[in-house]
Amino acid sequence: MPTKTPEIVEASSSATYEEALLRLSQSGVEGVFFAPDPSAIAHGKVIAEQAIARRLPTMFQRRENVQAGGLMSYGADLVDQFRQATGYVERLLKGAKPADLPVEQLTRFEMTINARTAKSLGLTIPRRILQRADDVIE
Repeated sequence: MPTKTPEIVEASSSATYEEALLRLSQSGVEGVFFAPDPSAIAHGKVIAEQAIARRLPTMFQRRENVQAGGLMSYGADLVDQFRQATGYVERLLKGAKPADLPVEQLTRFEMTINARTAKSLGLTIPRRILQRADDVIE
């Protein structure tokens, strides 16, 4: 199977997301990955509606987009991320020097799948993927 070249499109408002998804669907893309961006969360409902209307599966970093109707997300668990950051703040407030603090990587990630959206798109999510998801929206 030939490898397709990714298309990069910038959007930040409802209108530009609508326009971008229309253009992508017309160009024949088979799915859309949204890079982490607060505007994707702010316009999540429009993105989901337009993607479903154009039969485009969507992938996000944040679960909020899946709750708005996107297909799936995989990204850092924000609660865990904030908990980890709080630990750093606590140590700094107690006098630790920033240079003495270890660099820590996130270790908790979560996957959310919207089964309703999958059904709307005519997709079947394999059972093993659904079982690994942290949250499945029915």
